[in-house]
Amino acid sequence: MHDMIATRILRRARVLVVGCGDVGLRAVPLFKARAAAPRVIALTSHRERVAELRAAGTTPICGDLDDRASLARLAGLSTTVLHLAPPQKDGDTDRRTQALIAALSARKRSVARGAASATAPFRAWRAWFHANAMQPPNARKTPSIVPDAPFPTTRIRLVYASTTGVYGDCGGALIDETRPVHPENARAKRRVCAEAHLRRAAVRGGWRISIVRIPGIYAGNRLPLARIERGMPALVAEEDVFTNHIHADDLAAILVRALSRGKPQRALNASDDTDLPMGEYFDRVADAKGMPRVPRITREEAEARLEPITLSFMRESRRLTNTRLKRELGYELRYPTVDDFLRR
Repeated sequence: MHDMIATRILRRARVLVVGCGDVGLRAVPLFKARAAAPRVIALTSHRERVAELRAAGTTPICGDLDDRASLARLAGLSTTVLHLAPPQKDGDTDRRTQALIAALSARKRSVARGAASATAPFRAWRAWFHANAMQPPNARKTPSIVPDAPFPTTRIRLVYASTTGVYGDCGGALIDETRPVHPENARAKRRVCAEAHLRRAAVRGGWRISIVRIPGIYAGNRLPLARIERGMPALVAEEDVFTNHIHADDLAAILVRALSRGKPQRALNASDDTDLPMGEYFDRVADAKGMPRVPRITREEAEARLEPITLSFMRESRRLTNTRLKRELGYELRYPTVDDFLRR
């Protein structure tokens, strides 16, 4: 028994990354740079990505959040989870997050049964010791209730990458994380559903959940260059909406830091200090890249000309505070604004 417990204690820590795309791959070297670098396990539903994920320093495993049976391998894999996978593209609920919760909950039950059988002799002795040796001679003998043995821990620490779209349209107001969610499209409703399911898992299973709400992600390979090149119009200044931004490198660092410093059952906005309307953002990028600025049209013209997915982003305006990000995580932005990135 002692050999088995020692093996569990000395086993290398593991981090499970669910949805290891661009941001997930940026997070991997941050995990590897730690003094006690964990083993990073990347869940992918695309077998053709296995070689890429392995080359990036992860241990890839195949599983599909749309196929619960394929997630059986997650049982007992890790108690530290970075959930970056988006919901499926239909409906108002996030079935993928529900499937992940079920898989991780199954892990908790299986490990708990193993822990109970492995440590039963030790716990029985400790209960007797607390009930007898630790009591004064004239104390009334009552059953002692003591904590289970500390190995292995089954409490899950999970950081979920949500979206600032859960707030809906705020009329350009400056908001923080206390703003009630008010999703106005199916994408945002699925994210609100995922957040709610994770909060319930935290209450029922004792999990520690941190929700990171993410605005528009940009990087050298994630700028709206194709849109600008096509000349897709933006709204005229007087009808434009405020958008929010975060560089992909900053986001990866925020997510990794949230695993260790994020307060449980709490949300934070992963937004930089940029304060720009959407059209002005496109103008800044176009100017930096020597491209023509996109034309401007009225909202009425946009409703007639643009695709529904594009219009959905033009119907919501909000500005985000990032006080929690800076105070609670103690995070200093590498790129405080979009302009800071474009000037480099």
